[in-house]
Amino acid sequence: MNACVLYSGGKDSTYSAYIAMKQDKVKCLVTLVPEREDSYMFHFPNIKWTSIQSRAAGIPQVLYYTKGEKEKELGDLREALKIAKERYNLDRVYTGAIRSLYQKKRAEEVCSSLGLECISPLWNIDQEIYMQNLVQEGFRAIITSVSALGLNESWLGRELNEKSVKEIIEMARKNEFNPAFEGGEGETFVLDCPFFNSYVKIVEYDKVWDGYTGKIIIHKAVLVKKKSKEGVA
Repeated sequence: MNACVLYSGGKDSTYSAYIAMKQDKVKCLVTLVPEREDSYMFHFPNIKWTSIQSRAAGIPQVLYYTKGEKEKELGDLREALKIAKERYNLDRVYTGAIRSLYQKKRAEEVCSSLGLECISPLWNIDQEIYMQNLVQEGFRAIITSVSALGLNESWLGRELNEKSVKEIIEMARKNEFNPAFEGGEGETFVLDCPFFNSYVKIVEYDKVWDGYTGKIIIHKAVLVKKKSKEGVA
């Protein structure tokens, strides 16, 4: 079937796209760009850089701007999906929801109103195993925001790998937060994954830290073509 992925540029929506590709034809990525940081439904930090990830994957993107107002933003989601459905003859929509019932239910309601099937392949996944699988399956992502006890300024810009994931899991157990950041403890940005043809190289960014929470603001990023197995770009 023809499918799209609600795409934020983070690990969860990217992994959902990875799963979707194994089951359906992913025709496009759908990204809502909120005008405010406290959107209930959509990511805000560095959302504009999803366009470079779309190019890395070779998958078209439908961008739709929203004011990010609670509940009203669902109308914007509906319009974005309506455009995508008409443009790409879609049957299904994949989301990266893991534990957020608020996001999952509202996405399902919007999809249902358009005659689209909504699939959340990561729903209720074991978060510790999921984080470990991300690294093992070749996903490269950096942490772009933190807001949980134990995650200090040094974590901003740090890449997810075996060592860092192990530390996150240990801290999550100790401080009782979600190791996959599903409760808003952190955000990520994917640099590379198995279906990217090029990887994202961040050239310039700033860190913003207020003593308790922080984020990275990407100013410049470029695509670097991957080399084939034979060593030829």
